[in-house]
Amino acid sequence: MPERYEYPRTEFDPKPRRPRTPGERRHIYFFLLLALAGFVAIFDHVTKKFIVHHLPPGRAHDVIPGLLRITHVVNTGAAFSFLADTASPDLVRKGLILFSVAAVLIVGAMLLRSCDCFSKTCIALALILGGAIGNLYDRVVYHYVIDFIDVHIGPYHWPDFNFADSAIVIGACLLVLEIFRPQPEDDKASA
Repeated sequence: MPERYEYPRTEFDPKPRRPRTPGERRHIYFFLLLALAGFVAIFDHVTKKFIVHHLPPGRAHDVIPGLLRITHVVNTGAAFSFLADTASPDLVRKGLILFSVAAVLIVGAMLLRSCDCFSKTCIALALILGGAIGNLYDRVVYHYVIDFIDVHIGPYHWPDFNFADSAIVIGACLLVLEIFRPQPEDDKASA
């Protein structure tokens, strides 16, 4: 096969692209995952502001009668109002803030260390991070979390929750699925 002729370069030729190193691509994925976490936190904040401005505390609006209601509930406790009726609510609030800060730092560090692609694990960590930031903001600024989604299925009632709680639960479920997913075996192990 004849050799290919190379034309001399001119000033009009596009500049050759410098190949990306794996570390550069890793930063792109990290910032995109941070953007996902930021979207979750911002969307959570916007939905809570909407509820605060359009629905008085304790009121509800039926979306799907008998199944889904939008409410305005003030939650001073942890998830699903756990610890809401304690004798020392200020101590509970400070403990929950401390726990939330630790969770944000740990999940953020895990995201930074291990997420160099868009895997289920990385997306799950980003969802958990965004949800934790959303609820942490409420605890620091308002001293409580605003919950507004109320689900009934027949006689069963799920405690009120918000968008941040949903992101945390979806992220946790993705992590559980990833943990129990069968892992491919190495060829060396079978040989």
